[in-house]
Amino acid sequence: MIYIKLKDALFYDDAVVLVRSFYPRMDVKPYRDEQLEKEDLLIEPFEPETQGRTKRDFHDDFKEHLYNKLKEQTGQELPWGYMTGVRPSKIVYTELEEGRTETEIIEEFLTKYQTSKVKAELALNVAKKEKSLLNQIDYKNGYSLYIGIPFCPTICLYCSFSSYSLQTYAKYVDDYLDALMKEMAYVAASMKNRRLDTIYFGGGTPTTLSAEQLDRLLSRLESLFDVEHSIELTVEAGRPDSITLDKLQVLRNHHVDRISINPQTMNQETLDLIGRRHSVEQIIDAFHLARESGFDNINMDIILGLPGEDMEAVHHTLEEIKTLHPESLTVHSLAIKRAAALNIWREKYNDLQIENSAKIVEMAADYASSMSQEPYYMYRQKNMAGNFENVGYSLPGKECIYNILIMEEKQTIIACGAGASSKIVFQPRDEQDAGRIERIENVKDVRSYIDRVDEMIERKRSFFEENHMI
Repeated sequence: MIYIKLKDALFYDDAVVLVRSFYPRMDVKPYRDEQLEKEDLLIEPFEPETQGRTKRDFHDDFKEHLYNKLKEQTGQELPWGYMTGVRPSKIVYTELEEGRTETEIIEEFLTKYQTSKVKAELALNVAKKEKSLLNQIDYKNGYSLYIGIPFCPTICLYCSFSSYSLQTYAKYVDDYLDALMKEMAYVAASMKNRRLDTIYFGGGTPTTLSAEQLDRLLSRLESLFDVEHSIELTVEAGRPDSITLDKLQVLRNHHVDRISINPQTMNQETLDLIGRRHSVEQIIDAFHLARESGFDNINMDIILGLPGEDMEAVHHTLEEIKTLHPESLTVHSLAIKRAAALNIWREKYNDLQIENSAKIVEMAADYASSMSQEPYYMYRQKNMAGNFENVGYSLPGKECIYNILIMEEKQTIIACGAGASSKIVFQPRDEQDAGRIERIENVKDVRSYIDRVDEMIERKRSFFEENHMI
């Protein structure tokens, strides 16, 4: 057990993130005068003066001191230094907009945040790519739409999303779609005077719906919204065991132009361990079926740091994916969240090796480059294996604009469905106004969402009215 002794709870969350980065999979608690065991560790970070200083300044001061202490204590350095935020590229994007040079930005990352040069350059390259893409669209005057389908064939060992096993919740699916389309109808009416730029069906796994249910939902989307001028329509077909020819034909008939087929790994032993009850052959077959159905923008996700996987296992996965030639590859570093089974039943899985290293991350980047793909968006999460990041690589022209918009928080995204979170971006009115971001949350539980959809609509209506959006 690791205990953190702090007077001010204001610093506690930052302290936990940094401590767990150096001591992964260790329990961390605030110190309350407990009797320490021999194997326990007590950390007492420096607490800076907060009065008369900006929140960012004293947080940076705190994190820098704690990072240096942990670095000295463990003999380790973290690739992202003491950065704990999820959007390093957003810092770069903002500074590029403010006119700072690339040299100045790199120097700040190296000296202020103590990141590695590789990570500083990654953040810079991603921000430059994002900026060049967003400069081509009038994102400030449009909005994007997220539609959540919270059902999956099975729940993966590492998953903490609001997902529900289709086998258990099958009887709720049609009622869920009724409620979802009711919420969509309200959003369409409220946003009728704004342009819809991108649409993203996520989850869960949207293709757990039957072909008939998909057709019903997409038909309703087309009847409610002006999708003709949208620049992108993505559907996550993440689980290959949810993909069939008739579903792919429905997606094509409704002009879905981007899908994800996500293996996470191409090693069967790992697939079995993490609860993905399908074979490697099913992944390959689903990919070829999508190609034969006419899809020319297919993303594949992999996860580095899965239990039991070493560099050789990841190398095998990357080799298999390279033979398929997807248009984009999203490389995740495993983040073990509190609600994931891998964390809840930690003792059961405590002997599983979780390995992620700079060499493995670099190997994945090299494979993406060998497929002519470039990094175009990135983000970080708490408790990531190796303190690394998630990076989306893509062929030029095949980037997912929705991913950039949500990561850089440049555009309002209205979200419908259980567990969906709308993000309302208020653009700066002048140079003195920094703008702001507000969220509207939906309940996570499927049955609660069905019963309370009118309340979810009312949350949006009252927010829109109070902020003069309708």
